[in-house]
Amino acid sequence: MTITPAALRPQKTWSHLAAKRRKPSEYEIVSTNLLWHMRDKDQPWDVDHAGVMADWYRKYRNGSPVQHDDWDAFRDPDELVYRTYNILQDGQETYVEGLLDQHNSEEHDKGLSSEWAASLAAHFAPGRYLLHTAQMASAYIVHMSPASTISNCAAFQAADQLRWLSHVAYRTAELSQSHPSLGLATQERSHWEELPAWQRFRELMESILATYDWAEAFIALNVIAKPAIDEAFWRQQGVSARRQGDTLFALVSEAALRDSERSRRWTVELIRQMAQRPENVLVLERWIQNWAVLGDAAIEAFCADLPDNPDAAANALAATRTFRASLPLRG
Repeated sequence: MTITPAALRPQKTWSHLAAKRRKPSEYEIVSTNLLWHMRDKDQPWDVDHAGVMADWYRKYRNGSPVQHDDWDAFRDPDELVYRTYNILQDGQETYVEGLLDQHNSEEHDKGLSSEWAASLAAHFAPGRYLLHTAQMASAYIVHMSPASTISNCAAFQAADQLRWLSHVAYRTAELSQSHPSLGLATQERSHWEELPAWQRFRELMESILATYDWAEAFIALNVIAKPAIDEAFWRQQGVSARRQGDTLFALVSEAALRDSERSRRWTVELIRQMAQRPENVLVLERWIQNWAVLGDAAIEAFCADLPDNPDAAANALAATRTFRASLPLRG
């Protein structure tokens, strides 16, 4: 007797998306379950199972004290993909470039007071070093996170930091033309390494770059460092700018903070997923408490010398603490 095998029914979509019983979105198709080095946690790298990189991923990703049964369940609340990110940021860049062109044509920088221009030389122009450290720390999360949907969010965050450090560099060059005696475009590195305003940020960011556990690096960057940068470097310096008649900086800082709002949204969602395991919560709370000391010190040191803004540090600290208090760590 011959048994004819039953014909296999073709899949209507990718197997990992079939359970939803609906047509998957573009986000789901191009963002989920993409990390090949998660196929075997014991042997994450096919080329060399016992090499440096394989050991690194086993220790600092697979061996993290923060664990979850299904990291791939994480979803970006904005559901950005490369295509939509570029559409979004093309509009953002058009807006910022329009601001730069308009204020340049109006010779905006020549109208800035010498005192405010000196403050920009000390507190704004060296910011490209600060933003570059945030970019590098974001890129580390891209490589080390246990799900492609997390990696994508971190990649867009790294791209945001690259865009803004590029704008800082551009503005530094512009300001150097109208205020040539302030060392703009020549002294930023020495300011970053020596000025008291930057030293606590340097300590914070260098400590993050030397933090290898992927989950702790994420907490240190997205919960502590980026909010500190947002509230001190962008928001409170933007307040000073308005009071000094620098409308360009004020408007550019508002544009930068729109990217930060998106960063905070995915940060909250990832913490919500982490907190689904109660044993993770104590670890996360301990990390936040430890890193907050460095973050608060960075804010206080940076804001101390911002002109015409005596409440800068208090307001920035209050904003970062409000953000931390809003995190969904406990039901």
